[in-house]
Amino acid sequence: MLKPYAIGIDVGGTTTKFGIVNRHGEIIEQDRISSIAHEVVEDFIDDLCEKLLPMVERAGGIDQFVGIGMGAPNGNLYTGTIEYAPNLRWKGIIPIADLMNKKFGLKTILTNDANAAAVGEMMYGVTKNIKHFITITLGTGVGSGIVIDGKIVVGWDGFAGELGHTIIRPGGRMHKSTGAHGSLEAYASATGVRETAIEMLTEHPEVASLLRNYTINELTSETVYDCAMQGDAIANRIFEFTGQILGESLANFIMFSSPEAIVLFGGLTKAGPLLINPTRKHMEANLLPIFQNKVKLLFSELKEADAAILGASALVWDTTRNEQGAF
Repeated sequence: MLKPYAIGIDVGGTTTKFGIVNRHGEIIEQDRISSIAHEVVEDFIDDLCEKLLPMVERAGGIDQFVGIGMGAPNGNLYTGTIEYAPNLRWKGIIPIADLMNKKFGLKTILTNDANAAAVGEMMYGVTKNIKHFITITLGTGVGSGIVIDGKIVVGWDGFAGELGHTIIRPGGRMHKSTGAHGSLEAYASATGVRETAIEMLTEHPEVASLLRNYTINELTSETVYDCAMQGDAIANRIFEFTGQILGESLANFIMFSSPEAIVLFGGLTKAGPLLINPTRKHMEANLLPIFQNKVKLLFSELKEADAAILGASALVWDTTRNEQGAF
C-alpha cells in the first residue's frame, strides 16, 4: 500500500516552513520556525521535531509517511549536506539529511531550494506533462531549476543550475553578496529592480517621476510597479530594461538546453505584462531561428505561500528515482 503523506521542509534564510502534504499536492497542515534562532543545527532540528511530531501523529503516525523532502540554500542532492550557505547561521558542511533521518527515522532527501521548486512544478504545477523545462524564481534573488528528460540537472558535484549567477552584462553592476559584476540576479531580481530605479532616477534628474515621491529606503519593486501602473515613464522603463536583461538571459538558456517551457515564479512576476512582454520580445529577438517561437513562457500556478513546502515534499514521492540520486 502506498503511503499517503510526505513531509516538506523549506529552510529559508530567516524562516523555515514545513508541512504535511498528500500525493495530490494538498497541504494538510503547516507551520514555521526561525532559521536563525539556533546557534547549532542540532537545536534547530530539535525545535523542528517538537513542532512536527504532533502534526505527524494527527496524520496517523510515522508509518503513514514516505519520507522527508528538504529544500535549502546550497543543499546537495548527492550528499544530503548544506555546504557553506552564506545566508544561514550554521557554517561549513552540515549533514542535515543524515541528522533528520536519525531524528525522525524517515528517509530524507535534500536539494537546493530552487531545484525543489522545479520538482514541485513538475509534480503539482504547469509542467506536469513536460519533461524539458526551466524554472526561474524572481524574488529577492534569482533562483533556477533545469529539468531535462524529467530529471533535475545537478551536475557532478550537486550544484549545477545557478543561472541567476551567470554573467549577462560583463563588467556590469556588482552583486553585493558575491562580488561578481553583471550577473542576472543583480538586475532581474526584486533587489535588482530597486537598484535600476535608483540608477535611472539619478541619471535622469530632469525627468519628472512619481518615484521621486519616495525616499531611497522606500523604493521597492512594488513601488516601481505601482508607479508604472499609473503611467510613470521611468517606472515603465525600469520594467522594460529588466525584461530586456531577463529575455536575453532566457535566450541563452534556451539555446543551451532547448526546453519546451520556461516557468517564471516569485514576487516579481506579479508585474504581469509589464515584465513578461519585454521579456518575451527580447528572448525571441536573441534566439537563433531554429529556436524561435517554440518555447512556452509560463507563470507558475502554484500558490507562492505553499510552493516551497510542496516542492520539498515532491522530492520524496518517487522512491526509485531518489535511491538512484537523481530526478
